[in-house]
Amino acid sequence: MSSPRKINKVLIANRGAIAVRVARTLKKMGITSIAVYADADLESLHVRAADEAYALGAGAARDTYLDQQKIIAAAKASGADAIHPGYGFLSENTDLVGLCTEHEILFLGPTAEQIEAFGLKHRARELAEQQQVPLLPGTGVLAGPEDALQRAEDIGYPVILKSTAGGGG
Repeated sequence: MSSPRKINKVLIANRGAIAVRVARTLKKMGITSIAVYADADLESLHVRAADEAYALGAGAARDTYLDQQKIIAAAKASGADAIHPGYGFLSENTDLVGLCTEHEILFLGPTAEQIEAFGLKHRARELAEQQQVPLLPGTGVLAGPEDALQRAEDIGYPVILKSTAGGGG
């Protein structure tokens, strides 16, 4: 069994409150934090909270924070050992996990296999049930509106109806 890899610098591939919280935690751990930012976010708190910061250029989130090549380039330029995705943005992106592996950068999050398994809500529920994780009353995939209404009556109101492959929204 190999010893754990030492992490000295972590690039935070996110912005806002989550990036600030990760930067503060890294500071307490004695690990250098690296922020990335879109040009419009230069004066943001997450940039000031980090030890270093790298620009992702101008544009919307898809052109900056969601551009995996720019994230990897910033990680390599900064000498980051690892990338912390925060939540949202790239946190459940198996392609980024693969790019990190390809570039020998540690992805601080679930494996690509775990992301895929838990990406579908009905599959995540099945896996939790198999491991006897306590769950609120619920169902697997529903056959249609009539099935949904009957299951809601069985469970009791209020209920939440959630798409199993809704694209992250």
